[in-house]
Amino acid sequence: MKRLLVCDVLNLAIRNYIVNPSLSTNGSPLGMVKGTIQSLQKLCREVKPDEVVFCWDGQGGSQRRKSVNKNYKEGRKPIRMNRDVSNMTDAEQVSNKIWQQTRLFEYLNELPIIQLMLSAVEADDVISHVVQHPKYKGWQKVIVSSDKDFFQLCDDETVVYRPIQKKIVNRKNLVEEFGIHPKNFALARAIVGDSSDNLAGVGGVGLKTIKKRLPFLGEDKSYAITEVIDYCENTESKVKAYQTIIEGRETVMENYRLMQLYVPSISPQGTQKLNYALENFEPELGKTTMLAMMMEDGFGESNFNELFAMMRKIIVDSRQ
Repeated sequence: MKRLLVCDVLNLAIRNYIVNPSLSTNGSPLGMVKGTIQSLQKLCREVKPDEVVFCWDGQGGSQRRKSVNKNYKEGRKPIRMNRDVSNMTDAEQVSNKIWQQTRLFEYLNELPIIQLMLSAVEADDVISHVVQHPKYKGWQKVIVSSDKDFFQLCDDETVVYRPIQKKIVNRKNLVEEFGIHPKNFALARAIVGDSSDNLAGVGGVGLKTIKKRLPFLGEDKSYAITEVIDYCENTESKVKAYQTIIEGRETVMENYRLMQLYVPSISPQGTQKLNYALENFEPELGKTTMLAMMMEDGFGESNFNELFAMMRKIIVDSRQ
């Protein structure tokens, strides 16, 4: 079985920006760039992919989701490094963060990996499109992200690797831990809400409550919101959670529209662009250019020979 590595690249990059202490030879923070490339090397060593796809959030994020709920993802705290950078002003930190993100895109462009980005579309939707693309039918797909939204995409071929938790989530252990099947995970999350995206749930109902009070969501069957409401209305139990879900029906319906990835929120034109990129990509490795960039950016002593070897293998295998 061939294997596809699909990265929620901004999720990975921001994590490295926060925790990786790497500095350039002139003393500027370099953790996002250097750390993400190091993470890629480690991921390739562990996953041994036949193809790698990195998905970025498009400019402006998901305009469709913001049109449904103007508060979507509002109020997030500014991202800061978890170490002392008192020698830099706030403006210098912002400038450095933007430079690192742009530079990372340029580095990855020198590797035989597919980078995907659509304006006004979130990486979540792009990743959903990729793992469901006919090109990868029969492949094992490994989604790299700490975002629980991707749990809903787990199936016979798709798993989620959470690098922070160092945990692989698949359909089996998802049902065992949460009592919720991936086919119903977006619905369960719509009831609970997601504070990281500024989406309030129905209140007082968490995933543990859903596991206990709505056990049928663990079945290998896609349930509709109306079926959950009907169950809550017709149960003889007087447990408060059922009434709370009934009263929060509109919230659940709106959250589901925002959180479901089964049908990615991408226009027909955007879908065509993604399909063309996936089906016509010709892998190349610009090792010399990349090494020159590293020298220019002050990487210092670094060893990415293993990454280059794995990238060359991807190229060779793709031509057979």
